[in-house]
Amino acid sequence: MNFSSVSLGLVVSWSLCSTHTLSPSFSTEAWKSCTHWPGFCLFPSQRRCIYMEKVDPEISLLFQCPSAKGITEAQVQVELSPLYDRRPLLGDQIQIEATWAERCKQNPWLFDGDKFRLHSVKLDGAVLTFLLGLTCYKDFVGTNLGDGAARLQQQGWEDFGDRQAYLAQPLGVGAMLHTADDKFVFLKRSLLVGEAPGKVDIPGGHPEPQVVRGSTALEGPICHQDLQGDLVVQELFSSVLREIQDEVNLPSATLSSPVLLGIARNETSAGRCSVEFYVRCSLTSEEVRHYYAIGGPEAQESTSVIFVNREDVLTMEQNGELWKELCPSAKGAVRLYSVVMGECQ
Repeated sequence: MNFSSVSLGLVVSWSLCSTHTLSPSFSTEAWKSCTHWPGFCLFPSQRRCIYMEKVDPEISLLFQCPSAKGITEAQVQVELSPLYDRRPLLGDQIQIEATWAERCKQNPWLFDGDKFRLHSVKLDGAVLTFLLGLTCYKDFVGTNLGDGAARLQQQGWEDFGDRQAYLAQPLGVGAMLHTADDKFVFLKRSLLVGEAPGKVDIPGGHPEPQVVRGSTALEGPICHQDLQGDLVVQELFSSVLREIQDEVNLPSATLSSPVLLGIARNETSAGRCSVEFYVRCSLTSEEVRHYYAIGGPEAQESTSVIFVNREDVLTMEQNGELWKELCPSAKGAVRLYSVVMGECQ
């Protein structure tokens, strides 16, 4: 195979017999020299790769669950360390502050907050480990969403063989929410939100370090040692349920435990990653519509709810007009659901 022609939309799956590490820095260059992947060795006898043409340049997949059942909370671990934080670059904080100030003028709804930063993931047997650092939303706006994002990626590659080294890379979460009458839930985003205004999305947001530390903790900066790994895993899975409750206003008792489908990258924000989950809802679409109309804590983030039949979701990327209206995070979730669970449900 000519690696120079391999698409960045590569979907990776492998046999569960060895440890492999995947970094958001994935690029064609990484295939040319696999030593640039931290902890990753390419052994064809131990690993199976599925190459897919990247139909939509807005997204790519970092990780695809190798099992159609998805990955449960019990199969996930976290390593949290300052080693996985964004690397500082001389003078970049000045640019970050300037970009943030300009964005806040345009959108007063923006607010800063601590976030988890995805460095990479590794699969060891049936256990998926997230290697996480800490970052903040301001740094995300100033790096991933800033005008200099491409320059930062190039600099990171030249300095560390890591295109994401100087980027904030806050980890997001999203839910493919499946109703009792076999429909999936999408939301039309408000024009007031900071990202993808007016686009169609799935319920989602971010796991929050502050939730892990607890509201009763001492005030001040959050430190890595303040956060227990098992509680971070719990927050990763519970945060997606919280977002469904806040955005769609659904009772927690109507939602199943999330299962992890994979990790998608938003190429319009310099490869920012989101963990996509599958969640089953015991309500019908009309019952969901009723709860949505009442409004939840984050009702202002969307203007309407949209239901799509499962069979239409599976063909959405190929021939669906709605695909053009989806924001990148929703496109990544739809693709992951289609390739992981599409043939088994």
